[in-house]
Amino acid sequence: MTSLEANGIQIYYELHGPEEGEVLVLSNGVLMSTASWAFQTPILSQAYRLLLYDCRGMWQSEHPPGPYSMDLHADDLAALLDALDIKKAHIGGTSYGAEVSMVFALKYPHRVRSLIVTSAVSQVDPILEGLIGSWIVAAQAKDPELFFQVVYPLTFSETWIAANRAILDDARERYKLLDFDALLELLMAFSQLDITQRLSQITAPTLVIAGEDDILKPRRYAEIIAREIPGAEFALLPNAGHAALWEQPAVFNSLILGFLAKEGGKT
Repeated sequence: MTSLEANGIQIYYELHGPEEGEVLVLSNGVLMSTASWAFQTPILSQAYRLLLYDCRGMWQSEHPPGPYSMDLHADDLAALLDALDIKKAHIGGTSYGAEVSMVFALKYPHRVRSLIVTSAVSQVDPILEGLIGSWIVAAQAKDPELFFQVVYPLTFSETWIAANRAILDDARERYKLLDFDALLELLMAFSQLDITQRLSQITAPTLVIAGEDDILKPRRYAEIIAREIPGAEFALLPNAGHAALWEQPAVFNSLILGFLAKEGGKT
């Protein structure tokens, strides 16, 4: 796996699956890396050419000075697709990556076969603004333990937390490697998100997925997105928090594969 220059920065990416397959792009949540799709990669890449990448400011991609924006991330993705000679793809992601995907669908509708939106919002209401504000304060302090403590209770369901202490300990160690300056730029970009009034312009077939127990971005946000995008499908994952793709990977993967099977091959 490698990186290339796109939109003036180095972007790390991975391609998995058959070269002749339709391309499925999955964009990371704000603290994720390409490795975070471990439960999806071996399954989805059986039938699709799976493109994973780190956004600017994330892990193995370049961390240029800010400011960042969702529009800039969408332009980065378009440039990455250009560099890989991919004209059109199924575009999806989770959380921050799903929000980038919606902005991409608005800016580059001719390049979107279908859209998959998971654990996402289209606007930042006061409670969410306050929650993300606590992340911003912790990131400004550049304190990995403090940042971990404000993040993990909002990311996972109570049941998952109780059963996965070892995985959380690993995450605590990874947070020591965070570039907090870049993370702040990502968080500030998210805090400016306000696209609800534009969602009706999205023309791609769309699947919206929400975790039933998501505290950070509750299902009402997903319901807004599904209502505003014409013809969008809505699926609720039971017993799943914000990290629905980790907590219910089998159901999550089945939803995506079923949706893509229906939408695949369309121009």
